[in-house]
Amino acid sequence: MVLDLMRITIEIAGIGQAIAELDERNPGITEKLLQKLPIIGMANLWGEEVYFEIPLNLDNENTSLCASTGDISYWSPGPALCIFFGETQPYSAVNHLGKVTDGLDLFKKIKEGDRIVLSRK
Repeated sequence: MVLDLMRITIEIAGIGQAIAELDERNPGITEKLLQKLPIIGMANLWGEEVYFEIPLNLDNENTSLCASTGDISYWSPGPALCIFFGETQPYSAVNHLGKVTDGLDLFKKIKEGDRIVLSRK
C-alpha cells in the first residue's frame, strides 16, 4: 500500500471539510486506521489541539514528544486521534500519521463536542 499518497477527509459538522495526507512515519497504525474508516468522533480541545476517541487500541510504533502545526497523530492512552493546528505540543508521546494539507484554519473554529467524521478521500 502506498501510504504517502493516501488522503483522508476530515469533516467538521457545521464548519467544513479539511484534507489530510497520510505518510509512512507509522505505517502499521496508519494501515489499521484506514481499515476502520469511516470513523465518527466528538471533538475535545487542549490548547491548539483537537482530539477525539477512535476505535483503535494499538501499541505505539515510532513515537515523538513533539508535533508540528498540521500533524495528525495517534495517541495510544486515549486511544485518540490528535490534530495539532497551532503551537500546542503533545501531552505525552504520539505516533504521527500525516498532515492536514487543506483546511487547517477550520480547526480554529471547532468547539468541544463538535462531530468529526474521518473518511477516505
